[in-house]
Amino acid sequence: MTTQEVKAWTYTAGFASLKQSTINPATASSFRDTVDGTLHILLQIQACALNPVDVQIANLPNLPWKPKQEKGIVCDFSGRVLAGESAGFKAGDEIFGLTLNPVVPNGGALGEVADFGMDKCVAVKKPREWSHEKASAISLVWLTSKACIESVEQYVESSRNKRVAILGGSSATGIYNIILAKRKGWTVASTSSGRNKDFVINDLKADKHIDYTSEDVRGALLEFAPDAVIDCVGGTEAVGLPSSKRFTTIVGDKTGRSSMGGPFTYFDIFAPQRAAAQWLRWGKGALGLGESYDVIILGMKAEWLEEAKTTLTEDDIYIDSVFDFDKANEAFERLNTGRARGKVVVRVAK
Repeated sequence: MTTQEVKAWTYTAGFASLKQSTINPATASSFRDTVDGTLHILLQIQACALNPVDVQIANLPNLPWKPKQEKGIVCDFSGRVLAGESAGFKAGDEIFGLTLNPVVPNGGALGEVADFGMDKCVAVKKPREWSHEKASAISLVWLTSKACIESVEQYVESSRNKRVAILGGSSATGIYNIILAKRKGWTVASTSSGRNKDFVINDLKADKHIDYTSEDVRGALLEFAPDAVIDCVGGTEAVGLPSSKRFTTIVGDKTGRSSMGGPFTYFDIFAPQRAAAQWLRWGKGALGLGESYDVIILGMKAEWLEEAKTTLTEDDIYIDSVFDFDKANEAFERLNTGRARGKVVVRVAK
């Protein structure tokens, strides 16, 4: 197999070791699009979008037998297909999507070329009118928001009031939860800082804003009386509201940004009491002894990405900032402030 040398950002020992380096994926002419029964595509990355989970994956412990292996980073991508027709795309197709396995050799989206195994990847053709920067910014947050809305839908729709509270409404995932909830005709209350109030109310069309920096959040939610809660920030402040029949969180009880959230928190050996509390809450809800509760993850469904193409315009895709490839470390600094409104994007191709 003939390889090529391209630039990529990689790490060996946690996020702190992230650096720009080189990797050696196959050339298009020698690329094998089926390996051990798994379909692969070779992609020239045009842009990628950063997510907190990128940092969290990087901070997972190294496997003891592979302590120094160079690992790729970043899941969300948009780019041009170089090879991999068996996966349903042809050379030259512009696609966008998400990989759940960026750590494998040549597998991160923060590189000039990537090799994605389609068993851990979902991708669809990019609309012509979307820029690569916009397209890279949608997959993870849209697929997560679709899963959240689906998780609470039966509880909201069965209520006369049809009210949902979305915690972290100005976050990248919170934005699309609000958009999807409003398009269903639900009444939405959203938390965010006061500086994002106009954005949440005027741009996203939420019905009520709660400033978590200055208001009693639980008190305001008690007054709003939601039928369900979607949590995009973590913590337990809104768990167990008397009116709520369902609490869906993509984070869990944790509030820090450095460790893995989502269903992983059920099995967090470093926080056993917190994990046990989540299991107890889930069990009580499953037995009908209180609010239904779960910590969920996105749905890897190509049909959901196809729906995004027909549902969203470029104006519906919110980007906080765009950084050049050589300044990806600064892009991560922006992400890690926790104050980005929309996605932080890296433009890979010049």
